[in-house]
Amino acid sequence: MSEPTPHHPLLLAEDVLLLLLDDHTGTLQQPNLSALLGGAVLAELAIDGAVDVGEKEGLWRTAKVHPVAGVRPQEPLLASAQDVVAERPRTAQDLVNRLGKPLRDHLCERLAARGILRREEHRVIGLFPTTRWPAADSRHEEGVRRRLADVLLRGLTPDPRTVTLVALLSAVDRAHKVVDREGLSSWEVRKRAKRLADTMDEGDWAAKAVRDAVRAAAAAVTAGAVAAGTAAGSS
Repeated sequence: MSEPTPHHPLLLAEDVLLLLLDDHTGTLQQPNLSALLGGAVLAELAIDGAVDVGEKEGLWRTAKVHPVAGVRPQEPLLASAQDVVAERPRTAQDLVNRLGKPLRDHLCERLAARGILRREEHRVIGLFPTTRWPAADSRHEEGVRRRLADVLLRGLTPDPRTVTLVALLSAVDRAHKVVDREGLSSWEVRKRAKRLADTMDEGDWAAKAVRDAVRAAAAAVTAGAVAAGTAAGSS
């Protein structure tokens, strides 16, 4: 995968990863991360106008995602993801898993190259090598958490990226974990996040095509998380 251009804004998937990495231990607080990262990439393509979701072709057939002609992301990772979308029509659920599988370590490397994470090598019980990614510079992550708190705790109107981030985190039941709840219960923050995700069709935060694609990505993330949890439980 290609590296980001210098000083390029962080991707939604990178924001998700930072929120779910423990700043001190450098370990993930969310297993089964692939679908969530893939959903973030797919949603960002939609926000950028690079993909859209077609109409359902029948009662039991899920709508397919398509690239938008004439729109090419400048960010190399997003451009590569659009190429995957363009290979053939696929459902959002297929795409979030396909896009997300190779992302975790690659995004950690990107963030380390920018001085946001720090790579640490460890050995489990002195034998098995493992890599951890503690925070080196938390300023960007703190800004993301502030924006989420403004929306979830103080009711401020979200921008497209923040409402999308809330929808994705809500899809894996993590929205209440990434903010200081300021006295609110987990249940209340969960409810606010789900309400925002469920009412994406209201307001003018994005065009309908974008809302449809973000909703499809979030639904695919939920399905991926359920499937991964079922597989883990049966193993």
